[in-house]
Amino acid sequence: MKNITTTAGEALGSHQDSLTAGVRGPLLMQDYALIEKLAHQNRERIPERTMHAKGSGAHGTLTITHDISRYTKADIFSEVGKETPLFLRFSTVAGERGAADAERDVRGFAIKLYTQEGNWDLVGNNTPIFFVADPYKFPDFAHTQKRDPRTNMRSSTAMWDFWSLTPESLHQITILFSDRGLPISYRHMHGFGSHTYSFINKNNKRTWVKFHFKTQQGIKNMTNEEGNKIIANDRESSQKDLYESIENKDFPKWDFKIQIMSEEQANNHKDNPFDLTKVWSQKEYPLIDVGILELNKNPNNYFNEVEQVSFSPSNVIPGIALSPDKMLQARGFAYPDAQRYRVGTHYEALPINRPICEVNTYHKDGSMSFEDINKKAGIIYEPNSFDGAKEDSQYLEPSYALEGNAARYDRSLENDHFYQARDLFNLMDDSQKNQLFSNIAAAMDGVPSEIIKKQLALFEQISSNYAAGVKMALE
Repeated sequence: MKNITTTAGEALGSHQDSLTAGVRGPLLMQDYALIEKLAHQNRERIPERTMHAKGSGAHGTLTITHDISRYTKADIFSEVGKETPLFLRFSTVAGERGAADAERDVRGFAIKLYTQEGNWDLVGNNTPIFFVADPYKFPDFAHTQKRDPRTNMRSSTAMWDFWSLTPESLHQITILFSDRGLPISYRHMHGFGSHTYSFINKNNKRTWVKFHFKTQQGIKNMTNEEGNKIIANDRESSQKDLYESIENKDFPKWDFKIQIMSEEQANNHKDNPFDLTKVWSQKEYPLIDVGILELNKNPNNYFNEVEQVSFSPSNVIPGIALSPDKMLQARGFAYPDAQRYRVGTHYEALPINRPICEVNTYHKDGSMSFEDINKKAGIIYEPNSFDGAKEDSQYLEPSYALEGNAARYDRSLENDHFYQARDLFNLMDDSQKNQLFSNIAAAMDGVPSEIIKKQLALFEQISSNYAAGVKMALE
């Protein structure tokens, strides 16, 4: 028989009754087993993510099917047939942990690839763009998606007020309220890295790259009415679909593709190629096949794996780097900082986050400090005269040119926020346009008329038919 113990290993003589002063007496503070049990329960839930709180995840592999080594020296792409283990977390963006899976929302598509050169975290969404391009605006956007502090309810007014004053959001709004804004499951949607990243090849030449994951299951979406029927009976519809498909060995797959842009092309591109509210034309920069992503194993413990998995766009590997994308650069700080607060200082030492390669840092102490983090206790600084880990110049990234004065630039003065949303709108058939109008009108219920007028004026700059369609749906 195994003895039940405290977390320090002390065997307990009783696990049924608290220590009290007499049969009817009060509790005694010296009942440390009780205190430990209650204190642990208080900490069984880590703070939920500010965004992407509701999620599902699975393990899988990325298999390389095409040679792209001319663009990047990353070992993950070094040979056709190479397999890399990964963990993918899907999520809804705005809702809390208790939100329903079938709500209209952007979906997160975050991948942690465990490579021999370190973890590569590709943290994206099911849309190739986002609502804002400057991180200065992101906390404000996030507040519009959360609960009003006075009513403790989601506020359509806050949402549309912000959007009506932020024209760069129009492209993402058009996607969110289109038929693709409500996927039937995580398996039936595309994924995107969204940001522009760097590829660096063995000759230290840089190109810019965007990442795409095209579902092999086909795109399938729902109307608001269909989603509401599902929510009435099942708030975990996407979780159930993903879990059961993998358990039944119907492993979901995505085709992994990239777009490539040279530094010269970027310098002459009509838009800022690092603007997160814009896509690159696939006619100008066609998709290039890379590999296949497959999910083939469910988590053994949801909390340990799906809740504690911690992503950051700053986790890159040699041959992959960041770019001047402002949102990407800010996320490179904000994500690991959020994980240190949410999970703990040494969150990357947890099994779900731990790299499969050797890790050598000079980080010291802090919460969750495992005994093997600082292997050589006496060497906690660098440079040192001992056998401590040292830098290697072969991992330096090539430079790229910067120009201009340090200032807070108003990007709207030279930025067309309307043409890509117009291109998307013109691609829609009549049925898709009517869904768009109806979905927007439903989301505007209760919004003050002056805010609706401002938003209609923005739609008018996309297309008079766009504005007229929404206006008619509102009547």
